[in-house]
Amino acid sequence: MGFKSFRLNVSVRCLVLACFLLLLFYLLTRTELYATSALVLVVAAYQIYALIHFVEKTNRELTRFLLAIRYGDFTQSFSSRGRGRSFDELNTAFSEVVDHLQKIREEKEEQSLYLQTVIQHVGVGLIAFTPEGSVTLINNAAKRILGVNQLVELRSLGRISGELVEVLMKLSSGQKSLVKLEVRGEAVQLIVYATEQKLRGQSQMLISIQNIQSELDEKEMEAWQRLVRVLTHEIMNSLTPISSLASTVNGMLRPGTPDGVSQGRLSAETMRDVTGAVETIEKRSQGLLHFVDAYRNLARIPRPSFGIIAVADLFRRVEQLMHERFSAGRIALSTRVEPISLELTADPELIEQVLINLLSNAAEALADRTDGAIAVEGRMGERGRVIIEVTDNGPGIAKDVQERIFIPFFTTKQNGSGIGLSLSRQIMRLHRGSISVSSDPAAKTTFTLRF
Repeated sequence: MGFKSFRLNVSVRCLVLACFLLLLFYLLTRTELYATSALVLVVAAYQIYALIHFVEKTNRELTRFLLAIRYGDFTQSFSSRGRGRSFDELNTAFSEVVDHLQKIREEKEEQSLYLQTVIQHVGVGLIAFTPEGSVTLINNAAKRILGVNQLVELRSLGRISGELVEVLMKLSSGQKSLVKLEVRGEAVQLIVYATEQKLRGQSQMLISIQNIQSELDEKEMEAWQRLVRVLTHEIMNSLTPISSLASTVNGMLRPGTPDGVSQGRLSAETMRDVTGAVETIEKRSQGLLHFVDAYRNLARIPRPSFGIIAVADLFRRVEQLMHERFSAGRIALSTRVEPISLELTADPELIEQVLINLLSNAAEALADRTDGAIAVEGRMGERGRVIIEVTDNGPGIAKDVQERIFIPFFTTKQNGSGIGLSLSRQIMRLHRGSISVSSDPAAKTTFTLRF
């Protein structure tokens, strides 16, 4: 039939079918023309078949079109010519959908290509693998760090380092580890960090790898240089007067010198000089011994015995320990915990020592003030980390001094040992935390502990 309208086409087919059915009913009930009735029945059956086929043609076209979209074939279109205005509107809507999907696909491909380029050019090594160890991604930086040209199975790294494979397979999401290995005859230290991702329903582990050997070597050299400078400075400060005084005493005791021994006796004045020199030598020697003992204590910090601590209880114990000193110095101490149930996992004795060090330093900074005040605050910080702050309204710390106060044996106090803050930093590192300082000169100083 040549009708253009789908609706009219179906209507005419239904009308023709109805006519044939009425004619068949008439022939069967009013006549005995059985051959004619059979012919009309065949024609009616054909009309039913033709009507169903015509209607299902639209469904077949629509199914073909949707399947083409399903498999990303945007060259197909929904053919609706000659079926009326409603199908023209449907065809327009489908064309817009196809154009939109094709645009989205092109944007996704561009983004994927861009990300692939970034991944391959980034300086951090990246490896993604399934729980079974099949590598799904490895960038150029990882190939360069590990000394491989291609990597299909993670276990293939066993020829480089079995420890590396074991560490990578055991890492959980959010964990990091330090691995030492030898690549192409060169010793390297890798820091690896893991995060778990899901791609199309399959779990994958994404590992970032950085070679920190050069940074460690540089920091180690800086640390040795600082240590040597501190040791030589302190030792020379003690040995120079000891050597000078020893030479003087030796001259006093040598016969034949102006102030030397005369007929086996020393004058009273010479005796006083010798006694004073020996006392000075003793004091400087004790100072040198104290310095060495302090260095030994700094190198022998016990491993933390972790437990759950209520921050409010921690503050209460420290406040009791420092009460007499603050009362004598007329220093106001205030504590605040938010929320009051705040807890942290740490070694209570070591953290108490850190707080005592900070409070003692603050008290010394407020020694000349009549309105001295110290505030200790515990709160929950970013990413659920517990933060403790110790703030005083003292004279503050100069910017250049702030950068050095955590160096072992560096001190601005006349009788200070210079190990309190360094010891506190080491304790915080053992707790996988940090300590930092910020100061507003002539206003306040705040030390922050992050756990």
